[in-house]
Amino acid sequence: MFKTVEYKNGKVILIDQTRLPLEEVYVECDNYQDVAKAIKIMQVRGAPAIGVAAAMGVAIGAKNINAKDYNKFYDEFLKICDHLASTRPTAVNLFWAIERMKSVADKNKNKPVEHIKNILEKEAIKIREEDITINRAMGMNGQELIEDGDTILTHCNAGALATAGEYGTALGVIKVAHEMGKKIKVYADETRPFLQGARLTAWELVKEGIPVRLITDNMAGYFMGKGEINKIIVGADRIAANGDTANKIGTYSLSILAKEHGIPFYVAAPLSTIDIKITDGSKIPIEERNSQEVTHLSNKRIAPEGVEVSNPAFDVTPHKNINAIITEKGIIKPPFIKNIRNCF
Repeated sequence: MFKTVEYKNGKVILIDQTRLPLEEVYVECDNYQDVAKAIKIMQVRGAPAIGVAAAMGVAIGAKNINAKDYNKFYDEFLKICDHLASTRPTAVNLFWAIERMKSVADKNKNKPVEHIKNILEKEAIKIREEDITINRAMGMNGQELIEDGDTILTHCNAGALATAGEYGTALGVIKVAHEMGKKIKVYADETRPFLQGARLTAWELVKEGIPVRLITDNMAGYFMGKGEINKIIVGADRIAANGDTANKIGTYSLSILAKEHGIPFYVAAPLSTIDIKITDGSKIPIEERNSQEVTHLSNKRIAPEGVEVSNPAFDVTPHKNINAIITEKGIIKPPFIKNIRNCF
């Protein structure tokens, strides 16, 4: 079993997701700048995995601060946190993990700086371990929505690669259902422009022995119309207090198609992905990524020079298009405003 992200001998070890599926290569990050770069260029991606990596980045950054006075230490510590927070704006787990690390430092401010560094290291490792436990619980809860013989469509990658490892969110539900003996099949959207579905989801499912068929994004409606898909499960990068959900670009379109064809549309995400400070999806910041992700494929230009490009990485699916949100604490159903609030 591959490991998405781990902390080992004072380094953050990441599987390089930009090299998959052709090469299984690991990246060693010796400092917080390396971790920040890995998040920015998507060597590690997926909201929970980004959160775990960021916490570990904070820990190794803190280790390298040369200060014995807490105030001097904390000033440098905040710079590290700010640098990591600037890498990607949409995935709320990034900010959740950083704030948790800040809280740990603050609660221990009366202790020696070296002791605080050790506590931060332990906290980062704990965040990883918790994520794996949470994803297993999410999978157990979500598999109740999966019936024997289901064919499930998923978009982007919300598997072990998008989390600390082992299960994942949307793919975690699918994996647990498969482990329980349910005969299921999966359709995986390729997920343009970065091809996380083709490169990562298909790779994970093939390794797990779960039947998977890869399709282009614009084939989804065709297969829904033919009655070949009866469930849709996706992950999330941020969920607003009313249930509006930001996920990889193209998810919103799938939710509209699902509604037209009467297909249940589920979101699987840990509670840490729910941002209760944001009232609705219009407040979720949407990351605009490099135009070369659209104009190039495997570093080869496929579009004409000089063409204008838009490359929003995410879109927002309104809560009215979502049948349920699967979390580690259970399945949240409408009305989302009330039932999400009850979870907190």
